[in-house]
Amino acid sequence: MTSQTLAQRRRTQAPVGDNDRSKPSARPLRPTGFPSSVPAPIPPAAASPARLAPGGPSAAAEPSGPGPARHPRTPFPPGAHDVLLTELCSILFTSLSRSDQCRKGMQYLRGLLETEGRKSIRNIAALLGKPASEQNLHHFICSSTWDWIPIRRALAHYLAGAAAPQAWVVQPMIIPKTGQHSVGVERHFFPTLGQVLNAQHAIGVWAASEELSTPVNWRLHLPEAWLKDDLRRSQVSIPDEAGVETLGECVTEACLETSTGWGLPVRPVVLDIGESQAMTIFGKLHAHGVPLLARVGGDLRLSVLDQALPASGSRPQPALRIMSLAKDLRRLVPGREHAREHGPQTAPRAVPAATVRVGLPAPSAPGTPTAPGAPGTPGAPSGELLLLGIGEEGGHWPAELWLTNLTAVPPATLVRLSRLTGKVDRDFTEIADRVGIRDFTGRSFSGWHRHVTLASAAHAVVALADRRERPA
Repeated sequence: MTSQTLAQRRRTQAPVGDNDRSKPSARPLRPTGFPSSVPAPIPPAAASPARLAPGGPSAAAEPSGPGPARHPRTPFPPGAHDVLLTELCSILFTSLSRSDQCRKGMQYLRGLLETEGRKSIRNIAALLGKPASEQNLHHFICSSTWDWIPIRRALAHYLAGAAAPQAWVVQPMIIPKTGQHSVGVERHFFPTLGQVLNAQHAIGVWAASEELSTPVNWRLHLPEAWLKDDLRRSQVSIPDEAGVETLGECVTEACLETSTGWGLPVRPVVLDIGESQAMTIFGKLHAHGVPLLARVGGDLRLSVLDQALPASGSRPQPALRIMSLAKDLRRLVPGREHAREHGPQTAPRAVPAATVRVGLPAPSAPGTPTAPGAPGTPGAPSGELLLLGIGEEGGHWPAELWLTNLTAVPPATLVRLSRLTGKVDRDFTEIADRVGIRDFTGRSFSGWHRHVTLASAAHAVVALADRRERPA
């Protein structure tokens, strides 16, 4: 079995029920791309494994054969992270007004780290015993008044100083459900899986480097059917200010809140969220001055500004054709694997990469319908951009296409930034799912946000502890 097949199967999962505490633990399911997105016309053999996951949510068995093993859903040893847990809680919970809230926050974090199986409120309370009853913990997560945003912001600032993230990586998270009552759940067709799923759909923003990645912010997409139904809104306590937004708008707002609204260091935003939405999101973020690297489809039409290419000055060309013409510009750069995955003495494998200076086409003719932020529309990126092509050793060229406004950054650095999406994928499987990022069994909007906020903090505890224990 190839490593690509294993990567595909690791993204499968059985659906999770609404408030069903007897269900087995969830399996990772993080296909990139939005519902109804259309894959880029890049040769199939070179496509991203995340876009080819064949197993879908019904494939619950562990992958067999050679390849990297998945971490089991076992708890972390009691007390293994006490020092970091105490240190982080003293920083994150300064916004909580009461000492009992700080105590319950630490108890919940400990439960996420040490509870076996599903990290439900009932299971966490059973682990902790008398110090935290199920009723008290349920109230703390689902009905209390504490705000999760200051905790997320404190976590992001802590990581900016302690872990030096290279980028903010944006990744979708799909949470399959068997019921209809969890906030935001709706049936979607996911082309990357070839299946219709009853699921919640969230957008995560991760602080990521080659050494460590941790989620710092989340935005739950709320379908129009939920927002237009007053009874459903009230049942799950959706706030009045929550309005209808597309998935693209959901991504944009999550990015802007994190990268520009929290006073964090300026870092590139790396997007791998499906080609059909990429340019709309790119245009809106670019207009706000956000440095960007976004995966795009091969059919995106661009104007070539590089005089060395035969397509320069001609009519706009599909990105795939432009990069095919740039084949002679390829240079080998450090590629996918990090040394940590194959031993400290192993150098990253080299892959071919090239960049071409491009621009977006001139505005469309009046009356031509176009999507907001698309090429040739108000709000679309202006000026010079770079098209990055990445190949596979001995494989098709190009295997991936990325567009960036980081025009002064060399190709090797851009390739390294693009690979941070793989780091996030691995850490999601090995840490985030293990601490129960998708295990919330309640139904409320605020409960979901408080759970994923504390699960993100638990993820940070594990990731930071792992980095401290790693040999220099």
